[in-house]
Amino acid sequence: MNPSAGADSTRDRIVTAATAEFSRHGIAGARIERIAKAARTSKERIYAYFRSKEELYATVAADELTAVAEATRLDPTDLPGYAGRVHDYFTAHPDRLRLMNWGRLELGDARPTAPDDPIQTTVRHKTEQLRTAQKAGHLDPAWDPADILVFVNQLAMSWAGQTDLMPADEIERLRFLYARRAAIVAAVQRLFPAVTVDQSSDPSSLPPAADITA
Repeated sequence: MNPSAGADSTRDRIVTAATAEFSRHGIAGARIERIAKAARTSKERIYAYFRSKEELYATVAADELTAVAEATRLDPTDLPGYAGRVHDYFTAHPDRLRLMNWGRLELGDARPTAPDDPIQTTVRHKTEQLRTAQKAGHLDPAWDPADILVFVNQLAMSWAGQTDLMPADEIERLRFLYARRAAIVAAVQRLFPAVTVDQSSDPSSLPPAADITA
């Protein structure tokens, strides 16, 4: 069954409700009945759009990857700045971090390995950006690009899920996170220093304008 184009708002409600459900309960614990109720639709309608709960999760996860990429904007010449943006995003949206972690925990080796898998596609794209920056002299070529990506992201997200270690008072919490952000940026700066690009010397080595100005 192919839902009509005019019913896209129903699909959007399903994805929104599923995002909240998967964030709270994971994939195994999520219930299609609760998603249908929150989306003001029926189980049958959900299965008209998505063949299974796993397919629905894959759609939600792909949407989240897109949102993260747009909010954080990887710039290989300024990995400390990128790390700060990743920290900002996930400390502001800890539910989104849980959403992605559930997939890693529950799917494990069962995660799709098709060429168009959104996680694999994202990793390939970012590692290629880093490799290009290394060739242009903006990053130390001794590092494997995959290691750079993992190390920077792990540092950037190190405080995102540590809500039990944060002050309860909102103002104190903001100050605490500000200090943690500074520490993360400093750590990444030591590992992978930001590069001042001289546009007049080698314009061809610059990253795409959208990556700099987005």
